[in-house]
Amino acid sequence: MAAEGLMTLRSNYGPKDTMDRLEAEVKAKGLTVFAHVDHAAGAAGVGLSLRPTDLLRFGNARGGTPLMQSVQTMGIDLPLKILVWQDEAGNTWLSYNDPSWLAKRHGTGRDTEATIAALSGALQALAKGAAGSP
Repeated sequence: MAAEGLMTLRSNYGPKDTMDRLEAEVKAKGLTVFAHVDHAAGAAGVGLSLRPTDLLRFGNARGGTPLMQSVQTMGIDLPLKILVWQDEAGNTWLSYNDPSWLAKRHGTGRDTEATIAALSGALQALAKGAAGSP
């Protein structure tokens, strides 16, 4: 499951409960939900099966704009997103891009280090809160 720049955390809840918890955590932090993409529903709509695979895109301009001011291509990876998915054994996982990896990918400067650190902490806290992890 390890992919460069991808953080993955096991959830103590099923896919629907995990996504519900994630969305509640995001909103409680005052972040904007920009999109909720149910990939499994999309697959079902064209007659294909897919285990639960649900994406939430969220953020705020105060956090993302400084990164895009540094390197505009960061906009391809913003707003942030977390994927909730179920593996073949029935385990539920949350995966997200590590902001440090995104900074490296886009070559942001030292002036964004504090923003990257804040985003990293926020994503980790959101994922742990949704997953029910300490």
